[in-house]
Amino acid sequence: MATTSDRVRGTPGEVVIDTRPLWRILVGRTYRPTVLLVGLAAFLVLRVMEPPAGLPPEGQKALAIFAICLVYWVTSVLPLMVTSLLAMVLLPTTGVLSAKDTYALFGNEAVFFILGAFILAASLMKCGLSTRIAITILRRFGHTPRSLLLSLFLMNAFMAFFMSEHAVAAMTFPITVEIARVLRLQRGQSNYGRALFLAMAWGTQIGGIATLLGGGRAPLALGMLRETTGQTYTFGQWTLAAWPLVAVLLLAGWQVIIRFFPIDIASVRDADQVIEEKALKMGRPSINERAIGFIMLGTLAAWIIGGEEFGLASIAMGAVVVIFLFGLLTWRGVEEYVNWGVLLMYGGAIALGSALNRSGASLWIASVTVTRWAHSPLAVIAMISAFGILLTEAMSHSAVVALLMPVALGIAQQFGIDPRIMAPAVALPAGLAFTLPVGTPGNAIAYSSGYLRLRDMLGPGFILVAIAWVAFNLVARYYWPLIGLTIGAPHP
Repeated sequence: MATTSDRVRGTPGEVVIDTRPLWRILVGRTYRPTVLLVGLAAFLVLRVMEPPAGLPPEGQKALAIFAICLVYWVTSVLPLMVTSLLAMVLLPTTGVLSAKDTYALFGNEAVFFILGAFILAASLMKCGLSTRIAITILRRFGHTPRSLLLSLFLMNAFMAFFMSEHAVAAMTFPITVEIARVLRLQRGQSNYGRALFLAMAWGTQIGGIATLLGGGRAPLALGMLRETTGQTYTFGQWTLAAWPLVAVLLLAGWQVIIRFFPIDIASVRDADQVIEEKALKMGRPSINERAIGFIMLGTLAAWIIGGEEFGLASIAMGAVVVIFLFGLLTWRGVEEYVNWGVLLMYGGAIALGSALNRSGASLWIASVTVTRWAHSPLAVIAMISAFGILLTEAMSHSAVVALLMPVALGIAQQFGIDPRIMAPAVALPAGLAFTLPVGTPGNAIAYSSGYLRLRDMLGPGFILVAIAWVAFNLVARYYWPLIGLTIGAPHP
């Protein structure tokens, strides 16, 4: 009996007969055109309607552009970067910003910092240094089932301090698959198999929020903050603000994994042998590996010591120039690792966010949304973080930042909150997707292994998301004031 389609073979070729219900076929065929029309309709309605009280005409135009981008970002009916390019086209053509200002915003420092971070991560992966670090950690600490699992979890988190969490998951996935294979773990049956891949996914996500290198969320939020207020964070300041949340989530994530999936194997000796073989095959570190490792350490030191004086992007670009100057990397080698579309997405999002703030649209959005329900700065932070965590389960992390950051900056003005608070308040929760495979590429990669079922991610993920939200708000309330990030007094 056919479930989705019957295949009938004839002499001309293969004919596929779709046996799905007619309504499902029609929905599938009409979904994309319908969503495109909904976005266009939202833009046109907001563009021609009478401006609501308190919304300037320029703000109404910016809000119309925001509405069409919101529809397309949430539904992914267009690639994220194409939607950002659409915003870049509409801002000057509708008169919200001049063409000169629009494209100047596209060249924001954050875009070049992200580009530099991509190229530095590419150098680590291309020379094999990142794989060597992973193998060395597992070889040193992974001699029992418990220690191997913990090593994999912490290793992914540690590597995501310095590389995009997506790249870390893609790099460590083959190692995790090989471990599962040599241990003969059964898909859908082995608790240890489930724990391995969940540890891989969660480790990369938790580590990814610790620094500005783990993903594009933080640089995007800082780019929008700087364009609006002129304020920003140094590399060290951001890490200082994030580390308590990272520490809590690493501890909580480990406890959730071992309690939901108790270890059901007695030995990992076979995995030890495979890891040892991989280490021996890699041999001693090459000159390229040593040189790139030295440059990376120097870059981190420069970000921490001179990031505020020289700029994070300038230091990143300087490190990239040094790598090419010594012939440690070729441009062709870079191209396969750099996601150029992400850079387009960030440039457009920063331009749109700046337009919303300059035109007064973000302030108006704030006045008709969160400020109606929240009555204190702490309640505002709690609501924004809740929105971020919920949205990031179904949307790109960067899209969540692009949508929430302009509104958050408007809310900060309404409540007299230091706008610097809003960058971590939006960007940190936007990186905490633990529940659904679609929440992040790391989750999707782990789910693709076949060891995890959807229910294996929903229950544990929901608990960790709840812990993450509570922990974030406690950190914001009690720890941030100690490092100079005071949320503010209650709104009168």
